[in-house]
Amino acid sequence: MDERWLIAPEEGGGAMLVALHPDGQPAGEILREPDLVAAVASRPQVARWVWRSSTEIYPRLLAAGVRVERCYDIENTEGLLLGHEGRLGEPRSAAAAWARLSGRPVPPDPPLRAVVPGEQSSLFEIAVEPVPFDALLRVYADQLRRHDLAEYPDRMRLLTASESSAMLVAAEMDLAGLPWSADAHREVLSELLGERFAGSGEPRRLTELADQISAAFGHRVRPELPADVLKAFKQAGHQVKSTRKWELEHLDHPAVAPLLEYKKLYRIYTANGWSWLNDWVHDGRFRPGFLPGGTVSGRWITNGGGGLQIPKVIRRAVVADPGWRLVVADASQLEPRVLAAISRDRALMEVASDPGDLYKAVSDQAFSGDRAQAKLAVLGAIYGQTSGDGLKHLAMLRKRFPQAVAYVDDAARAGEEGRLVRTYLGRTCPPSGHPLDEAMLEGPPADLPATDPRHARARGRFTRNFVVQGSAADWALLLLAALRQSLAPLKAELVFHQHDEVIVHCPAEEAEQVTEYIQQAGNLAGVLTFGPTPANFAFVSTVVERYSDAK
Repeated sequence: MDERWLIAPEEGGGAMLVALHPDGQPAGEILREPDLVAAVASRPQVARWVWRSSTEIYPRLLAAGVRVERCYDIENTEGLLLGHEGRLGEPRSAAAAWARLSGRPVPPDPPLRAVVPGEQSSLFEIAVEPVPFDALLRVYADQLRRHDLAEYPDRMRLLTASESSAMLVAAEMDLAGLPWSADAHREVLSELLGERFAGSGEPRRLTELADQISAAFGHRVRPELPADVLKAFKQAGHQVKSTRKWELEHLDHPAVAPLLEYKKLYRIYTANGWSWLNDWVHDGRFRPGFLPGGTVSGRWITNGGGGLQIPKVIRRAVVADPGWRLVVADASQLEPRVLAAISRDRALMEVASDPGDLYKAVSDQAFSGDRAQAKLAVLGAIYGQTSGDGLKHLAMLRKRFPQAVAYVDDAARAGEEGRLVRTYLGRTCPPSGHPLDEAMLEGPPADLPATDPRHARARGRFTRNFVVQGSAADWALLLLAALRQSLAPLKAELVFHQHDEVIVHCPAEEAEQVTEYIQQAGNLAGVLTFGPTPANFAFVSTVVERYSDAK
């Protein structure tokens, strides 16, 4: 039985709670308990806890050793429902939802404070406006009603349930932490950057490279300042617009090689250097504050420490505990498999049914065995690279996989026309005029007028990708929910998730079973998300002691 209870914390550590009918109405009297943790722990029969925000309650429960099976996160759900209604970006707090429902002025959402280095809890909202308990009841019941108004109500219910589950996963990952060896990290930094000079604290290798760059230009240049570098190149007769690698590496100048090396090492020094290590790694763990659905496409972000931008060389510091292993699993060619599932293109689903190299299978069918061309064509269809050779490749792809190409073409056309597009479960793209997700698209210059046709084309490229990448994010939510359930009886801990990758930290003797569970969870997530299809959501999993040793 899906028994649900609404619970809200009170000052002093207590809680108000009530059992709920399926329509969100109270199924009994409202109770007051002196201790929130005890109120939850004493009711193991509750299948789903309904609360204002997982970040408000769940870290507190975890700290006391209490885990819950399922939850319904009112504020997270409000954001998804607003997006589906074409109102993405409006305040999504419970206070804002109650104000809209009661016809009062809508308060802005409180700002999120970045994760404090060393703290186990993930996110902390400040200046939270109180919401009466009966108002939470009304907001929850109204959200249930709004689910029924969605284009596909059952899919929308699955989306909000799975993202609420992801909030539990995120809190549990932050509690567990990513195992991290400070000694190994220092070894990497010393190897790459050399010792630090007293006083300035700058590493020897960066100082040497800065001297080489200045010598190449014939005068002092500060390579960490792009304006200084651009000015130096201009004086040397080279007009460049930026210091990006692709623009510099073609220049014939002796400063280029040391400058590119400096930029690479300086990025590591500033983003993951000694200061970062001291701030973010404590007791052998890195806890960045995972935030599900942090981008409009549904992909996760972290709220501190750059947890999703760990350079490959720094991954040598991610080391399993003695006697434990890291199971590092990457979904193989996820987005083309998702496109097969959402478009229901029979030919592409047949290709995606093979857990092997999808691009090789496509090349055998449509590109005379040229895998490189096949990969460019598939990614071009998803990301909108449809000019030049991309246009020729797309025509070949359209001939062999017409439904798949038509699916993303239709999404692009809708975006250009200012219409909304949705992922398979119902996550909705931003309305026209809303800032797009920079991780998915580099839009037109900011100084262009909104009427410029390049804006429409940019939005079309965005929506073309959104329906695939966002549906992949939908799948990932179900993957994590299924994997969390499978791992529950084990000592294994889910410690990392990024787009199409998960890392599980487990005793060595559990590694084989964990590997099987990950693949089973991926296949189950495919069925739950997209229904029965031939598409195989294959994983490439590696059991290692260090993250850097993963394939």
